[in-house]
Amino acid sequence: MPKVVDHQARRIQVADAVQELITEQGLDRVTVARTASTAGVSVGHVQHYFPTKDEMLLFTHERVVQQILDRVSALGERATRQRLPIRDVVVEGLAEWLPVDPRRRSAHRVVLAFLGRTVDNPRLAQAHAETGRLIRSMLATAVHNGKECGEVPDDADQDLAALELHSLAEGLALQLGSDPDPDPDAAASRAALALVTARVQAVFPGRCRQYE
Repeated sequence: MPKVVDHQARRIQVADAVQELITEQGLDRVTVARTASTAGVSVGHVQHYFPTKDEMLLFTHERVVQQILDRVSALGERATRQRLPIRDVVVEGLAEWLPVDPRRRSAHRVVLAFLGRTVDNPRLAQAHAETGRLIRSMLATAVHNGKECGEVPDDADQDLAALELHSLAEGLALQLGSDPDPDPDAAASRAALALVTARVQAVFPGRCRQYE
């Protein structure tokens, strides 16, 4: 019986190696040979799935973003079970994009490396723009739902609020992620999380009535 090859699993294996290299050594150290060695596969294996470095980076970025979105989705499911207000989900969801611990710092390093390559690669730039639109769409939906349950004033501009919150999280992520120290500064991380919480509270000032 012929062996069934899980091509997606093999791509993920390479992407995990790319993320490890970016996290520990930076994008400049990501080569096909180093990626293959880190992943424990052959150079030919890597080249079969990713002919170029940018294709490796694109898939790695997509994987990191999807992991974050999956965690945000899980937050929404937990909030429903625990009857939490929408503002709590938004705060925790935005915090997933902040490099405030080793896991999230690793993800941010990939995002930052990806962002740097978008200047010269329209395909990567398009993927980055699509991710931003998706995040803002999710935030706008959260604000809309907040209106429905009483947490957000009826006259609030959901698109403007989404842009504000996304811009805040993105800016804070860049500031925190620019520190070369591999261990995030605890005080800076707490300040960033406090600022996110305060701004979300300003957008969602009301009492949640959806569980009443």
